[in-house]
Amino acid sequence: MAIFNVHVTIENKPGISDPEGDTILNDLVLKGTHKSVSKIKTAKMLKFTIKEKDKKSAQSKVQEICDELRIYNPMVSKVTIDVFDA
Repeated sequence: MAIFNVHVTIENKPGISDPEGDTILNDLVLKGTHKSVSKIKTAKMLKFTIKEKDKKSAQSKVQEICDELRIYNPMVSKVTIDVFDA
């Protein structure tokens, strides 16, 4: 068994509004700073440390945990799971 760090990134699917990202962008526009920025999207990240036999097992287990606990809404959210050696 090995220890892995797993990052789960949850963000809105394309076409779903992101009020938090819009607010941050509007603040930049109002301040007149960073005019090169045209879009900001926010996301939530969960960081797991898990002991499994390999990266694929670690990814599957974390996906199972997220699904079981309903950490995200699959209708509006896109989930990315990245596994790293600890």
